[in-house]
Amino acid sequence: MTDLMNAPADAPAFTPMAQRFRGFLPVVVDVETGGFDCQRHALLEIAAIPIELDAAGRLVPGEIAHAHIAPAPGTTIDPKSLEVTGIKIGHPLRGEVDERSGLDAIFIPVRAAVKKHGCQRAILVGHNAHFDLGFLNAAVARVQHKRNPFHPFSVFDTVTLAGVAYGQTVLARAAMAAGLGWDPQEAHSAVYDALQTARLFCAIANAWPLPAAAGTGGADPDTATGAA
Repeated sequence: MTDLMNAPADAPAFTPMAQRFRGFLPVVVDVETGGFDCQRHALLEIAAIPIELDAAGRLVPGEIAHAHIAPAPGTTIDPKSLEVTGIKIGHPLRGEVDERSGLDAIFIPVRAAVKKHGCQRAILVGHNAHFDLGFLNAAVARVQHKRNPFHPFSVFDTVTLAGVAYGQTVLARAAMAAGLGWDPQEAHSAVYDALQTARLFCAIANAWPLPAAAGTGGADPDTATGAA
């Protein structure tokens, strides 16, 4: 009781983000691509949404960062993928940027969010997250980007989370099971898919009770061994 009475008036009454996920900041990422092979096919669109805390300490989607990306030199596009996404390469309204600029449009606000919450780095949240991470890492390697804020291999996958929480693994069905709705006309847009994935992640995580003493759990063994 004494500690509570002596706490600053503006002290949060909830666990800060830096202590929620071992020092990682969850950032939802969705990519639209020219195929399934991250080493051969082009990255065409990317959206990222840092997860924030509202005034009650609940997880909520933050601001969306987004970029349309011109196919990088040496990458290819499977025409069937464009039939699914509806992307029109080179259309003037797409506002395409080169791959380096597209990554900066994502990484700069993500790094700012990581700093804001006192976290060590970002961890990618995605639906089939390793697909998104694979394309992100391939683009980073192509442009030799040195300031990638994301963990290179660890992810939070909403396929697994939704399978446990709702018995659904398809994003549209999981979103509907969570009461979030689904607009098939908006699907396969990186922004819409990222926002629905962010809402799904928050719905599941907010329903899960926090440990009595949440914390970082000490040094990250990945970074301690140099793997990150």
